[in-house]
Amino acid sequence: MLKTIFLIFVVFHGLIHLLGFAKAFNLATVNQLTQNISKVHGALWLVSAVLFVATAVLFFQKQDSWWMFAAPAILLSQYLIFTSWQDAKFGTIANVLILLATIVGFGTWNFSNAYKNEVKAGLKYTATIPDSMLTEADLQPLPEPVKTYLRYTGAVGKPKVKNVKIECTGQIRKDEKSAWMPFTSEQYNFMDASTRLFFMNATMQRLPVTGFHCFKNGEAFMDIRLFSLFKVQYQTGPEMGVAETVTFFNDMCCMAPATLIDHRIKWLDVEGNKVKAEFTNNGITISAWLYFNEQGQLVNFISNDRYAVAKDNTMRRIPWSTPLKDYKAFGGHQLAGYADVVYAYPEGDFCYGNFRLTNVEYNK
Repeated sequence: MLKTIFLIFVVFHGLIHLLGFAKAFNLATVNQLTQNISKVHGALWLVSAVLFVATAVLFFQKQDSWWMFAAPAILLSQYLIFTSWQDAKFGTIANVLILLATIVGFGTWNFSNAYKNEVKAGLKYTATIPDSMLTEADLQPLPEPVKTYLRYTGAVGKPKVKNVKIECTGQIRKDEKSAWMPFTSEQYNFMDASTRLFFMNATMQRLPVTGFHCFKNGEAFMDIRLFSLFKVQYQTGPEMGVAETVTFFNDMCCMAPATLIDHRIKWLDVEGNKVKAEFTNNGITISAWLYFNEQGQLVNFISNDRYAVAKDNTMRRIPWSTPLKDYKAFGGHQLAGYADVVYAYPEGDFCYGNFRLTNVEYNK
């Protein structure tokens, strides 16, 4: 709703500038403007109007670069307002409001560019890796439940996964007393490079919050910002590296099952449809239990190695699980369309988020 209001406001403010153009070139009688306007300034009023309308168009198209048109539009508009201050001074209020939004737009563009640059580097790296097909022979070292899962997902006979792009919607919260924050997310995982890049746009009490999780070969950080400018939470360190190693392995299991032939995985134990796996990367070893149903679907992933951020901002290991359901076709594979993320605290389970898968693309 706020975005729609802002869009209409920018268009209306831009079109008002046409009055200065019309006045300068005697295209219409403009009683609102009592001061003379030269044709040079009249042309500048037109340019300012065009810049504001272009800003609105790019904003409507959800282009992060919209602020690049807004900034010069505001500067030019304010200069013209100063030259016709008696008639146009109240336009300053509109410019200030648009300027505030433009600062947020710049922050969003700048923050998201850090994510996009990492994605570009990952895509450039994986482009050098030759393609190959996943065959039944590749499945032979795997436990039977895992083999059944890979066959169920349709991974056999398709290209091995070098990278995966994942898009989700959902909601997340900090604790049981916090309100749920709706979000959309885009994520890239690069398998051989052990890289996970997760970018989230959320809303907290109607205010925009963005988050960037970056995991690269054992090192990780989490950066959460209000308006993409003000840090709400920042976490890094060895514990984050371990936690994101668990998350990276979870992504492999849930969103890129073809990668379960990876040499970094050691299959430790099988109990019926339950399999214990160990994943080692960059000197970090984590383990998890994978739970399958009779159809061969992965229905849960439980690890005791993931850390949670405590109230005092320290991190401690808490059992972590991702119950899965709603299998459907994504990117030519049968994958779980929905997952909760749950910490099992001593006082009881706490579901802090849920993810609904909207799109998956392999080997971009």
